[in-house]
Amino acid sequence: MTEAFDAVDVIVTKRDGGRLSAEQIDWVVDAYTRGVVADEQMSSLAMAILQRGMDRAEIARWTKAMIATGERLDYSGLDRPTADKHSTGGVGDKITLPLAPLVAACGVAVPQLSGRGLGHTGGTLDKLESIPGWRASLTNDQMYAQLRSVGAVICAAGTGLAPADKKLYALRDVTGTVEAIPLIASSIMSKKIAEGTGVLVLDVKVGSGAFMKDIDMARELARTMVELGADAGVVTSALLTDMSTPLGRAVGNGLEVTESVEVLAGGGPADVVELTIMLAREMLAGAGVTDVDPAEALADGRAMDAWRRMISAQGGDPDAVMPVAPHIEEVRAEADGVITRMDAMGVGVAAWRLGAGRARKEDPVQASAGVFLHKTLGETVRKGDVIMTLNTETPERFARAKQALVDACGGTGAVEIASSGAARGPIVLDRIGTAT
Repeated sequence: MTEAFDAVDVIVTKRDGGRLSAEQIDWVVDAYTRGVVADEQMSSLAMAILQRGMDRAEIARWTKAMIATGERLDYSGLDRPTADKHSTGGVGDKITLPLAPLVAACGVAVPQLSGRGLGHTGGTLDKLESIPGWRASLTNDQMYAQLRSVGAVICAAGTGLAPADKKLYALRDVTGTVEAIPLIASSIMSKKIAEGTGVLVLDVKVGSGAFMKDIDMARELARTMVELGADAGVVTSALLTDMSTPLGRAVGNGLEVTESVEVLAGGGPADVVELTIMLAREMLAGAGVTDVDPAEALADGRAMDAWRRMISAQGGDPDAVMPVAPHIEEVRAEADGVITRMDAMGVGVAAWRLGAGRARKEDPVQASAGVFLHKTLGETVRKGDVIMTLNTETPERFARAKQALVDACGGTGAVEIASSGAARGPIVLDRIGTAT
């Protein structure tokens, strides 16, 4: 087979600041997926994209080419609109768990394809697998049937969606090109567009515990993804949300499931409830459903009913008690005062080291491991009060987990206590307007 282009020519074009044509992009993505373009060539092109960037048309075409390497799902036969949410990942970010059944209870179907955690950010599938019997893998037909009967599904993405992304993502991870915004945006949006949802709300995290530490870079990523959604005909908007402090009090798989159920039962931490309702309203508005208040659906039990149906449909026991760690250690306040900082990165790394996360994709995770915050930002403590409890199945992990708390914020510690201090600021920092 004679190839339409030469990989070196494509690399040089972008290296020298040129614009890749639609034909070049289509070819290089397809040829890399087929194995014609070698890993070292694609890594060179990825580095050139990181350094030189791409314009809107290039990114849109790159995303379209990624989608074209696999299948596209179609939910047009459902009797209700569809909406999905994607988070760029954070510490204690369990929002998908209460959000999907809440939006379903309001009349919009939620086909939520989720992933597993890597490093200090948790994975939705890892959390749900803490529930006995629950299964992450569903066929497309099973997904569709569950959306019809329950209105919400949270499951693993099949191998048929944007297979080029899986290959390119692994390459970026080991070649120092993860930060390339065109490639981040196309990676996320190729899968979300291929998923077939009509509405997409992006939760772009900003702060120490997020991938994006700088709000201007987060805005650029959010704006790029919203434009990609618009170009593909998906109603898309983005909320930039704070991830300088963990969300809620639970950080760890089973711990976060328990906290999510508390939210669905009408309780739970105020920040988790607030963000869940704000994202639900954004999803419902995008789908044109404006006559339902998600706060009421959360308060009156409809969201909990949808949760129970969703978990049961995937083999899980919604009444199961989450596993309890056999080993705990407490972190106590060393002085009286008010907590003026609860660093998300420090807490996230501690939970990871306790066994709640993984360093490699194939690593196992512990369902019961993690950190529970008894006190958080803005709360008063007395000397000796328990600030947090560390949980693990393997007690030899405690030392490194506690070191992560000490090392946070340049060695000053994940927790700071002063004589006075303010509570957490606004959760939503900015919004990138809905595009159609």
